[in-house]
Amino acid sequence: MSNLDRVDLELLSALSADHRATVVALADRLGLSRNTVQARMARLEREGAFLSFERAVSTKALGFPIEAFIHVTVRQVELPQITAELVRIPEVVQAHGLSGQIDLLVRVACLDTQHLFETDARILAIDGVERTETSLVMGEVIPHRVAPLMDLARER
Repeated sequence: MSNLDRVDLELLSALSADHRATVVALADRLGLSRNTVQARMARLEREGAFLSFERAVSTKALGFPIEAFIHVTVRQVELPQITAELVRIPEVVQAHGLSGQIDLLVRVACLDTQHLFETDARILAIDGVERTETSLVMGEVIPHRVAPLMDLARER
């Protein structure tokens, strides 16, 4: 990703404030031509500035109200195969490789606690997974956000 200029940051900020804004509305709001906004949006997309739009879909709305983070300890040499197996588990909505005592932080969404128990068991059954520890999400205290980072980027 290249360095974002002031216009890129303003465009991203406008999208953050209203992700449904049309190109015409963004152009009007920012005082730019429609073609400029379209070109910048295309470049930002090519360069990976936008995450998956799936991130905006609620797991609760899909009928999976229970969320948990599963800390997974693995045999490091088997991480690629373990990751490939995790991708096949539909309840896994996100996973991060970590440094430290925990190798993977896996976020799951489930129907109920029994479903969570079964999902954890499927993860633990993956060859190379040595241990799991599950933490039930009680509530989201700070939702995913990047607006404060955009403010910092503008100050640089």
